[in-house]
Amino acid sequence: MCPQIDLAGRVRAATESSEFVRAIQGIAPDGGIRFALGDVPLRKLTRDEIDSLERLGNTAEDWSRIRVTDGFLPHLVRSCCFLGDVILGRFDGLVRETDGITLPAGLYHSTVANCVIGHGAVVRDVKLLANQVVGESALLLDCGSITCDGTTQFGNGQELPIAIETGGRDVRVFAEIDVEIAGTVARYRTNPDLLKQYSAAVDAYVSRATATKGIIGKSAVIRNSRVIRNSFIGPHAEIAGATLVANSTILSSRDEPVQIESGACVKNSLIQWGSHVATMAIVDSSVMTEHSHVERHGKVTTSILGPNTGVAEGEVTSCLLGPFVGFHHQALLIAVLWPEGKGNVGYGANVGSNHTSKAPDQEFWPGEGAFLGLGVNIKYPADLSRAPYTIIASGVTTLPQKVTFPFSLINNPSASYPGVSPAYNEMIPAWLLTDNMFTLKRNEGKYKARNKAKRTQFVFDVFRPDTVDLMLDAARRLQAVRQDHEIFTDREIAGLGKNYMLQTYRKPAIEAYHFYAEYYALLGLKARVEFMLRAHSTPISQLLTTPTDEPLWEHQRNILVKEVGLDDVVAGLRQLPKILEMVAGDVERSKAKDDERGRRIIDDYAEVHTPAAKDKFVRQTWEETRRVSSELEEMIAAVERNAR
Repeated sequence: MCPQIDLAGRVRAATESSEFVRAIQGIAPDGGIRFALGDVPLRKLTRDEIDSLERLGNTAEDWSRIRVTDGFLPHLVRSCCFLGDVILGRFDGLVRETDGITLPAGLYHSTVANCVIGHGAVVRDVKLLANQVVGESALLLDCGSITCDGTTQFGNGQELPIAIETGGRDVRVFAEIDVEIAGTVARYRTNPDLLKQYSAAVDAYVSRATATKGIIGKSAVIRNSRVIRNSFIGPHAEIAGATLVANSTILSSRDEPVQIESGACVKNSLIQWGSHVATMAIVDSSVMTEHSHVERHGKVTTSILGPNTGVAEGEVTSCLLGPFVGFHHQALLIAVLWPEGKGNVGYGANVGSNHTSKAPDQEFWPGEGAFLGLGVNIKYPADLSRAPYTIIASGVTTLPQKVTFPFSLINNPSASYPGVSPAYNEMIPAWLLTDNMFTLKRNEGKYKARNKAKRTQFVFDVFRPDTVDLMLDAARRLQAVRQDHEIFTDREIAGLGKNYMLQTYRKPAIEAYHFYAEYYALLGLKARVEFMLRAHSTPISQLLTTPTDEPLWEHQRNILVKEVGLDDVVAGLRQLPKILEMVAGDVERSKAKDDERGRRIIDDYAEVHTPAAKDKFVRQTWEETRRVSSELEEMIAAVERNAR
């Protein structure tokens, strides 16, 4: 079932608000004069100005085709060759090159063909600058060629083969595309009319994003770079030491500049605000959404990276990676559909669709928060999208499968069992809830602290309606077992995939799923009571028995009434401090296990590692627990006064 999202409407809204589209449309009427120079009159060079320019080593194919603005100073143009129609602004003042170093505005030792050069710009030692509109105070220094060689869409309108290399989930892209749009187009293919409308809207976007000149925005910097071709370089972007930037759109701003540097290669790609490409990285036919990065020889091809996602050293092909995916080592992702993001890829992870030697037409859906450990091998197809925050332990090879148990650990088998394939792995459902709450709660705070995106809204809470529903569904399937066994497979319990589960883990998983569903719902009760006390609403005592039209609270209320059996508001509030203490204790205990193991293995472990009790995050968790517990005492007193 397709979610309620107006794809075509979103594209049209992006088109109307796009500064990039506005810039392209702005250069169409006059070739970029107004864009670079504003509303100023132009004139031809005087004879004295031409003589002065020639004495300074300048040449022109035809001096009559060179036009300037009032205030033009010939002595700031030296040793340049002009071809075709060139328009020059006022070159006065200085432009900062690096910290502590400024360069005088003007043109020096460069070849310029059919360009508009904005006020205060610097063009120095550029072998060929052709068919470009250069914005005010831009800096172009020591470059090979910066050109546009015909009509270009700057990389917009491409169709990327997301999740299936041979096609089937293709996503047409435009400069401001986000993960929600891309994920919807890739995942929901049963509504051809919706996809047709989306494609038509992208066509309209592309028609307005087409030009015959490259654009370099205000205060952009291009230095020591070999080839810039058919590209839109947004304001304040910095391209330093790049090997190639071609057929691409670089969205950038003063507060969120894009950086492309250190031998990077960007081709046929769309790079959004605050993103970073460096250290011999390759980005080819891809989209980097806001504040994503590729570095240290990372390779991203025909893929989309979500906000705050980073790829270093490894390879990503035909993937959609959502926000906050950490990929900082040599690893491989091919044909992965991961719009939920918030996960990690360990060194040596081999996640690709070609393992069968057949056509590369398979896919993998990891789901939110997936952790792919060191050296894992994922065989396709696989779907963990209904098992958020699954950890696949180091060295595990998984079979093609669908898993629907959230917060689980998939590990190598601990023993062999009759009737169970030796290729099956061992699953511990709810393992993060029972044994690793430190990691789970720390991630919530980590993502909040690391978020730099300004245009994408995130829900950082791990426990929310969709994940809690998956937990309760998993608990029901575990409870529905009619006969106890030593081990269970997907023959007895649907959703285990190609894994087995030991009986010893069934009851703890059921309890953990219910415990954290209650925790989530009681936090909702606290928030609802706070709201009603502020609003002086009554009667609070009937809060649990009165349906509302607030979706989040109604979801939490139903859990408290139907799953927990709670109908007393004060009783619910009194339960919450104990639950909060249990959660904080689980956080500290899961961290303390590392201390215990470390001390057994390394003699001076305690001297060089912060113990769990002093860990910053553990202390914050306990401080927050005490603060909320204090608030609850005051809240309970207020509710009881309200009831009198």
